[in-house]
Order: sequence, then C-alpha cells, then structure tokens
Amino acid sequence: MSNKPALTSVAIHPLIAQRWSPRAFAPDRPVSAEDLTALLEAARWAPSCFNDQPWRFVVCDKSTHPDAWARALEIINDKNRLWARHAPVLILSVAMANFNHNGQANRWAMYDTGAAALNLCLQAGALGLASHQMGGFDAAAARQAFGLPEQCTPMAMLAIGYQADAEELPEEFRTAELAVRSRAELRQRAYFGHWDE
Repeated sequence: MSNKPALTSVAIHPLIAQRWSPRAFAPDRPVSAEDLTALLEAARWAPSCFNDQPWRFVVCDKSTHPDAWARALEIINDKNRLWARHAPVLILSVAMANFNHNGQANRWAMYDTGAAALNLCLQAGALGLASHQMGGFDAAAARQAFGLPEQCTPMAMLAIGYQADAEELPEEFRTAELAVRSRAELRQRAYFGHWDE
C-alpha cells in the first residue's frame, strides 16, 4: 500500500495531510455497517447554508446490496470502472436543488454537498479506509438507475474500501498510484487583500 502524505509548506493536521485518492482497493475486505454509519454521520455534521443539509447519499454496499452496487458500477465511465470494480462500497452523492424551508433555489447546495462528501472522506481516513471521489460517471444514467427526483443533481461517485497494493491495479494506473502528490503553489491559489493572478 502507498502512503503519500502531502508535501505542505507548513504543518497541517495529519488527517488532512494523509488524505489522498487511491485507486487500489481490496475487493475481499468489506466495510462494516458500523464504519459505513460513521462515514454518513460525519457527512451529516457538515456545515450548510441555513443548516439545510442539501446532500443525499445513495449507498451501494456490495455485501448487502449487490444489485445496487452493480448498477452503480455500470454508470461509472469505462476507465474508472477498471479500478472501481474492486471497491466494496460505491456511494452516489446528490445535491438537492431547492431549500427545504422555502422551496427556493439553493445556489449553495453543490458547495454544501461537497463539504459533506469531504467530511465523509476524512472520516474514512480516520477509520483506516480509503476513499476516491469520481466525476467520471453518467449522471443521467444515475438518475434513472436510482430513481432520483428531478430537483436534484448527481454530484460524484465515491469508492470506499480498504487500500490494496498498487501492484493489484491494471498497469496503466500504477504510475499515478505510486507518484508523489503535487499541488499548485499556495500563492497561486490564495490571495491576501486583493485578487492577484
């Protein structure tokens, strides 16, 4: 298994520094119901505009809901499916378009859903689980496969499970799996006092 801590300019919390998105999952190690509940509970306590909590999660656990898991896998794009098929849990994150309290459009729904998804991923790391969020899936097919209402947007598919060795991956993914993580320099993404790009 690869341990790829972030190379940060100053010290950050280890839970954040250790979070990354592996593709190698152990297919023979299911995620316990207790751990899955903890992931969803962590997501539930994310901040949101008006405390509206616009996120929804469709949990597809291969060990308890194999048909749902198979439907989730089917809507993932071909390249991602090559590695995601080993993840024992696939979770579809969904953002509700309108506020609960007044029915008006919630322009922060996607932002808030992303915050909830990150809470879920950080909790996964705290429990020794790996997580990988994917945008590479068919949102229209997801809507049909899971009976989603019209007033929501499928946001991401999350693969959850125990990390496996990179050697278990198809060859085309091994280099990325073992590569050092990188980010743009902080000064390129954060500006003090005014926009400076």
